[in-house]
Amino acid sequence: MLNKEQARNILNKVLEYSRADETEVSLGGGTFALTRFAQNIVHQNTMERGYEVSVRTVLGKKTGRASTNRLTDKDLKRVVETALDITRHIPDDPELLPVLEPQEYRRLETPARNTVIFSPDKQLKLVGKIINLARGHGLKASGSLSHTLGSLEEYGERGIFAVANSKGLFAYYGRQLSSLSVTIEGEDSSGWARQEGLGLAELNPETLAATAIDKAIKSQNPRLIDPGEYTVILEPAAVASLVWFLVDGFNALAYYEGRSFLKDKLGQKLAGENFTMLDDAYHPLYSERPFDDEGILKKKVILFDRGVAANLVYSRKEARKHKAEPTGHGLQVPNPWGARAGNIVVMGGEETLEEMIRTTEKGLLVTRFWYNRLVDPMRVIVTGMTRDGTFLVEKGKIKYGVKNLRFNQSVLEIAKNIRALSSPIKIEGMVVPAMKVDHFNFTSTTEF
Repeated sequence: MLNKEQARNILNKVLEYSRADETEVSLGGGTFALTRFAQNIVHQNTMERGYEVSVRTVLGKKTGRASTNRLTDKDLKRVVETALDITRHIPDDPELLPVLEPQEYRRLETPARNTVIFSPDKQLKLVGKIINLARGHGLKASGSLSHTLGSLEEYGERGIFAVANSKGLFAYYGRQLSSLSVTIEGEDSSGWARQEGLGLAELNPETLAATAIDKAIKSQNPRLIDPGEYTVILEPAAVASLVWFLVDGFNALAYYEGRSFLKDKLGQKLAGENFTMLDDAYHPLYSERPFDDEGILKKKVILFDRGVAANLVYSRKEARKHKAEPTGHGLQVPNPWGARAGNIVVMGGEETLEEMIRTTEKGLLVTRFWYNRLVDPMRVIVTGMTRDGTFLVEKGKIKYGVKNLRFNQSVLEIAKNIRALSSPIKIEGMVVPAMKVDHFNFTSTTEF
């Protein structure tokens, strides 16, 4: 990816080309390597490099934005003129704020030892280890391996890794992330595992494949069980997929518009004493930029404090309107969305997954959920299904695999009924623990 000085030079060029009253410019992209495999065959092995410059110009109380993925001087001049032309034709925004003054940032460095993009051959060898292990058990492996330097993501999403403006602000962060997801399939069963890290060197394909293979073998010949309320042991991936539905409720814009489940409940105890959730870009398991899309320093924000709904996240605009401090969670201006907590951490406990199983008289062990959908946003009721390894637990032992079940459950009720927590890990873009939860409501069964 572009280093700090290369990024600064590009952004400074844009600022020099602009004749607007104020100008803000961001840079996103980088390098993204992806290998996908299915049915023990690699079917996609790619590497993409690309960048996007997004320019916002201000004329009086008007502001407009244009972007380009070409970085020549000619194209940078053209995108500035396009942004200016758009701005001239936009109505005044009486709530428009001036661009931000220069900020001081907490310095974050990604470990240099992991700063590497694997070649296609090396990616194939890594995935080949997984496929060979699956074949050795008569099973089929599917999944994906990815590595990012910068803010380029799957499906071409560019993101932001640098921002500057005409008042002298400049912010840059050289992020890198790696992830490996493995699904192992048998005739009537499947297992799944995922790992995320700050570099490819932190991934362990053999261990991940062994976990997924073990789940696929143990869940063979799944049995049908009755739906109803169960004690569940949710592995971290299952927890992350449910906690995700709480995040937008802490957006100050949604809260003040009455669209958040926190409406009239901020400061109240909505979850159990053992549920604390925060937004913390500085957590050691994260590798994220310490500033938002406007360049405001991200703050550590406690969202749930021992069950109490404690704080919101604010963009500059909403903070000014409600006499609060911006928290560094704003999106690009013009911004109809408000703010979003993007570095979720759920505090964990001291029990291991094995201890949760051993102390369960009767319950279900859930690897993950899928096809989750929000049913009632004000009560945070979610529906979805189990997938890739669901097991009946009796008298402290895993008895057998069961056919998948559909659930209909309030995430807030889950947070009230937590009996045990493990130490957290980074998975599905969050830092979350495994959870043992009482009174989890399954509404129906499936045939698979």
